[in-house]
Amino acid sequence: MPQGKPSVVPEDGLTTRQRRNRPLLMVHTGVGKGKSTAAFGMALRAWNQNWPVGVFQFVKSAKWRVGEERALRVLGDSGEGGTVSWHKMGEGWSWVQRDIESSEEAAREGWEQVKRDLMAETYRFYVLDEFAYPMHWGWVDTDEVVSVLRDRPGTQHVVITGRNALEKLLDAADLVTDMSKVKHPMDAGQKGQKGIEW
Repeated sequence: MPQGKPSVVPEDGLTTRQRRNRPLLMVHTGVGKGKSTAAFGMALRAWNQNWPVGVFQFVKSAKWRVGEERALRVLGDSGEGGTVSWHKMGEGWSWVQRDIESSEEAAREGWEQVKRDLMAETYRFYVLDEFAYPMHWGWVDTDEVVSVLRDRPGTQHVVITGRNALEKLLDAADLVTDMSKVKHPMDAGQKGQKGIEW
């Protein structure tokens, strides 16, 4: 387990406490399963700290009813921890592209909303689920994303999920996890199932 003892002390002038409390940009990428699931687990931790949580789903179908959404909505409404807001950006996207233009527009509108919320410090913890895709496809400018996230005010933590995260985003991130795949039931033709994929 990392103990927070770097081999080289950064020359940023921060105290240990300041460094511990600085907001993080995190990226979960790779071809393996679990990128979004890990981000939602972090959202649970944020909820437990009484932080307002904002989830922005960028390309998963708006029709899907995932278990994490229901659980986090119930927890957010419980009054026990932080609030939870869940945003589905447009009609979403499934593994078969149907309407590229509306999906692209929805992704851009979603990013504009995220920018407004960052400037207003609406949430303390953001899940930008599958947001690596709109950057990879060129729908959203990665340079702008990196600049906005680098200069965000306050103590807002952001986690971005999705395959094919671009190098510029990875370079800007404080934490990057690459989920690799060793084996998956879908490789043998098995479809996703309740309680596992949603």
